[in-house]
Amino acid sequence: MSGMRGEKFSADEAIRYSRHLVLPQFGSEAQAKLKAASVAVVGAGGLGSPVLLYLAAAGVGSLTIIDPDVVSVSNLQRQILYSTSEVGQYKAVVAAQKIKHLNPHVQVTVHTTTITAENAFQLLSPSLTLVIDCTDNFPTRYLLNDACVLLNIPYVYGSIFRYEGQVSVFNWNGGVTYRDFYPTPPHPDSVPNCEQGGVLGVLSGLIGCLQANEAIKVITGYAVPLANSVLIVDSATLETIQVKIPDRNSRSHIKKLINYDEFCHPKPTGNKSLMKEVTVQELKQMIDKKEDFQLIDVREPHEYQICNLGGELIPQGEIPHSVGLISKDKKVILQCRSGARSGNMVQWLEKNHGFTNLYNLKGGILAWAKEIDPSVPTY
Repeated sequence: MSGMRGEKFSADEAIRYSRHLVLPQFGSEAQAKLKAASVAVVGAGGLGSPVLLYLAAAGVGSLTIIDPDVVSVSNLQRQILYSTSEVGQYKAVVAAQKIKHLNPHVQVTVHTTTITAENAFQLLSPSLTLVIDCTDNFPTRYLLNDACVLLNIPYVYGSIFRYEGQVSVFNWNGGVTYRDFYPTPPHPDSVPNCEQGGVLGVLSGLIGCLQANEAIKVITGYAVPLANSVLIVDSATLETIQVKIPDRNSRSHIKKLINYDEFCHPKPTGNKSLMKEVTVQELKQMIDKKEDFQLIDVREPHEYQICNLGGELIPQGEIPHSVGLISKDKKVILQCRSGARSGNMVQWLEKNHGFTNLYNLKGGILAWAKEIDPSVPTY
């Protein structure tokens, strides 16, 4: 069976994609476009799982997976590509194996590295049909947006938090970009991540499927993609709303890739000092030397029960009401799972209560498990 551009469908493909081939306005022409497409999916977690599965099942010819993380137990609530037996393995590697089992006709390229301004043009190329953003942080979103503008590649965006998700298609046919939607990044302390604020597991599936749907529309052209507006989905009420994104002509200002961590997390200016931190190696030395210091764990009680370093548990939400329990006479180290929540609390206490003796444990429990004690569960 022949498609457009000389693409040929094997007997297995003709059967595999038969439900597509009989679709009005789709058929063999759209299926051939899927087979010829090359898509990069950045992030193989909650959003990436359904995106990768559905694009592979649909017959996208080439998938590139970019994700540096390994599977952890806490991922399994929403990241449906993975199972308990795969905890500790690279997500991108496991995802590629699952895709090959699902559809052997798909070519898969794996990069177990973090995409940065330095390597973006090695990991992404003008030959890509589109890029799908399945990440969970602002620096990477701005990086992907700018790279796609410079490479002239459409960019399918998705994000989730608690019960709400967003989907849009940027840089499609000269349309608006992510910088039109978010001209400037939010303050680093104003937007908690999923680890801090939580996320409903099935919301990942809802938004990921919508991203895959938009990707198929971009690739095949059978319908108009969700460009120039963002779809907001409330999983609790099942209400949706489309918000038009104004064209701020942001693409004209994108000339090169920049330092996106610095752009999204600007360093303090003036006399304000940087947050003080200790490494897990330094903490281990302090414990071994029996130094006098206070260790405060700002995670939630259920996290503390999974694993802890023996610190005093004062959950993040209770810190404002427990300031009197925090010493001002000796070194105080705050820690959490990754260092994000504890870092926020160090800055809040310094700003609002004048502490000068606070330190953040860099990397948190995850760094301790990786560098000091591998037996500690990395939930």
